[in-house]
Amino acid sequence: MDRRSFLPLSTMCLMAVVQGGAAAQGLLGAPPANAPPANAPEATAPGDSGSPPATEPGGAAEPATPPVAWPPSEPAAPIQPGSPTAVVRPFYDQVNLDVDPSQRGHFIDPAKTVLDKSDALRKSGQGECLDPNMALDNADYDKDQIDKSLKTLEAINGDQAKVIVAFVVAGNPHRLEWKFKKVGGEWKISDLLSVTGEWALSQYQCE
Repeated sequence: MDRRSFLPLSTMCLMAVVQGGAAAQGLLGAPPANAPPANAPEATAPGDSGSPPATEPGGAAEPATPPVAWPPSEPAAPIQPGSPTAVVRPFYDQVNLDVDPSQRGHFIDPAKTVLDKSDALRKSGQGECLDPNMALDNADYDKDQIDKSLKTLEAINGDQAKVIVAFVVAGNPHRLEWKFKKVGGEWKISDLLSVTGEWALSQYQCE
């Protein structure tokens, strides 16, 4: 039985990243060839009226993607130690670091639960659950191409944050979104979404 099953994600992954409409498209550039137009009915989540998402009591709203040009026209600012970007960067310096149990302290639920279940499935000898190179959008690892093309953009709102990552491998552009929550004064990864692939780590079911 194929155990790499996950729930259909639809275009809500895309909406989570490009929320803000045309302004966010300036950040991310043209959408993937297989993505529906931004004004298509299926590009809007059911019941979405265009208003900001509701937040839990006492919680901060998810930060919107800043409406700036992509790639940035100015040199990137130095990465601040302990920032969400600083947490993300090592995953692009070493292949498969995202599924390495030694890095599990950087994750919280729902991502942590999926990764822990994947570890348990692997140890049981029943096979793999997660696809390889998830941080690379399942692209082949080519450090030289990644180092040359990698762009990141960070947005923080209270104890919520996101880091948009864009890079090109073998001529194919990839865009991902790392979602964060601050826990005990440290930024922890709560989910990883692919804009180009339209999948999310939290949607995998490693049973």
